[in-house]
Amino acid sequence: MTVDMLMFAGILTLGEITMVMERYLTGVISTAIILSFSFLTGCSHTNSGSSSYSTSIPFAQPSYSFSKSRPPTGRSVFVFDPKHTAFGAYNAQGILVRQGRASGGKSYCPDVGRPCRTPSGSFRIYRKGGVDCKSSKYPVGEGGAPMPNCMFFHGGYSIHGSGHVPNYNASHGCIRVVPSDAAWLNNNFLKMNSQVVVRSY
Repeated sequence: MTVDMLMFAGILTLGEITMVMERYLTGVISTAIILSFSFLTGCSHTNSGSSSYSTSIPFAQPSYSFSKSRPPTGRSVFVFDPKHTAFGAYNAQGILVRQGRASGGKSYCPDVGRPCRTPSGSFRIYRKGGVDCKSSKYPVGEGGAPMPNCMFFHGGYSIHGSGHVPNYNASHGCIRVVPSDAAWLNNNFLKMNSQVVVRSY
């Protein structure tokens, strides 16, 4: 059933839809309709102060597929590709164990009057926080934007969970991943000094 049909039937309204029709190729074109959720997260959003996040929101996997292996480093490695808005997680043996959607810093942030792209390069996790992690800088002049399961890798830049992970780069510089991926990365995969690789835009 299409979105227009659902709206006509009174099942959905525009106000109840925030993310629609995530399309990806899996041999055939599949369509996923994701119902609305009103909390705002990430480096570039304000919120009502809640830090409660679902870990079962049905996000589509990225259409981009990472290489199944890379040279082993002896530590866990998180690779973010801003061109494909996706991440790959490699274990200490260099084997890809998980990949998913990710959204980095956008080209320009009007509220700060400058580019916000996530810095490219190789970094290390140096600080981690739990589900109550919040931004000390955004929204500008206030702070307090939720950054659940934050994993800082360069200054104020972190990987963290968000309910808004679009297929474009949308943050002030942090790397957003869906809440279930953030929880897994923080609790089960990325340790202190784990490597973070950010590819170029």
